[in-house]
Amino acid sequence: MPPAPPPFVPGTEAFNPATEALDTWPVPVQVATLWEGQMNAVAAIRPALAAIAAAVEAALPRLRAGGRLAYAGAGSSGRLAAQDGAELEPTFDWPAARTILLVAGGPRALTEAVENAEDDTDAARRDVDAARLGPDDVLIALAASGRTPYTLACVDAARAAGALAIGIANSAEAPLLARSTCPVLVETGAEAIAGSTRMKAGTAQKIVLNLLSTAMMIGLGRVHAGRMVDMRARNEKLRHRAVRMVQDVTGCTAPEAADALARTDGRVKPAILVALGLTPDEAAGALARHDGRLRGALGSVTEKFRPVLASARKDS
Repeated sequence: MPPAPPPFVPGTEAFNPATEALDTWPVPVQVATLWEGQMNAVAAIRPALAAIAAAVEAALPRLRAGGRLAYAGAGSSGRLAAQDGAELEPTFDWPAARTILLVAGGPRALTEAVENAEDDTDAARRDVDAARLGPDDVLIALAASGRTPYTLACVDAARAAGALAIGIANSAEAPLLARSTCPVLVETGAEAIAGSTRMKAGTAQKIVLNLLSTAMMIGLGRVHAGRMVDMRARNEKLRHRAVRMVQDVTGCTAPEAADALARTDGRVKPAILVALGLTPDEAAGALARHDGRLRGALGSVTEKFRPVLASARKDS
């Protein structure tokens, strides 16, 4: 009988001999070494850009059909996933009801370690079942090692329900990559402190999440001309930003922008159309006809806006 193959050891768990004496070095050298690791993590993402773009393109039809965006992870990966999901609603007005967080150990695990939670595959299956994931939904699953049992079980259950599964791992040949619909490998290698994947692996995961979710929101028409025109202005800073966005796009004055925002419940996209001369109802109708895309709505009413736009260009 041939010998059993050696167990899979993720690259993120490997020992880095270059930092064996890390704890004996002066603090400036320690910090510089850790910083170099972070730069290496950023560089490791470039080979994954095509896979990231493919994942976005696969996700968009499902999200446009009304699907939800779910995240799954354990430990540091779960906390990074939760952070990304939490920021979608205020930044892009992505409905909270369309964001699902599957974190090993539940909400308590976001602030403290929950013993054995990442090994609980039964909990993962229960969480996916409770979320009622289906064919229109998209799951983003993260695991630095790519072998976390909870995360793998979430992926298996989500795919069985018909959902698209995007898997992000930092170790080549990781089971998570093989079991995901859209695998994204960001091979960050051994950490300066062996196994401390909150470092390089965590940095890379955060950047990949930024790229994925932001590109999805752009594809859903929630960004116009490099501006977050679907944000909700819930504090003074954001209210000022909303006024500036309306001014920038239309060329109107600050009082005119503020008035347009007041007439549209503080929503930037319809306020831009109102500042250009539409009524709030006309603005809502134009956006509805173009799936909420401001560029399409602007293009459909160009003739009505031509004098205002010409004046804005002349004044700029």
